[in-house]
Amino acid sequence: MSRSPRVLVVEDDRDIAAVLRRSLGMEGYEVRLAGDGEEALAESAVFEPDAVVLDLGLPKLDGVE
Repeated sequence: MSRSPRVLVVEDDRDIAAVLRRSLGMEGYEVRLAGDGEEALAESAVFEPDAVVLDLGLPKLDGVE
């Protein structure tokens, strides 16, 4: 049995992150959230996403770095 594609959403706006999680989940994706760049790096090492939806303007370590 194959697993669902994994998407890591990196977004510091909780409302936007919730909408993306719900929308992607309804399409069959397994979704995890991170609120900043540092959290995204840690989460991606464990979760091993197939794709990342990345906000470029993040606190701490931003999406450009």
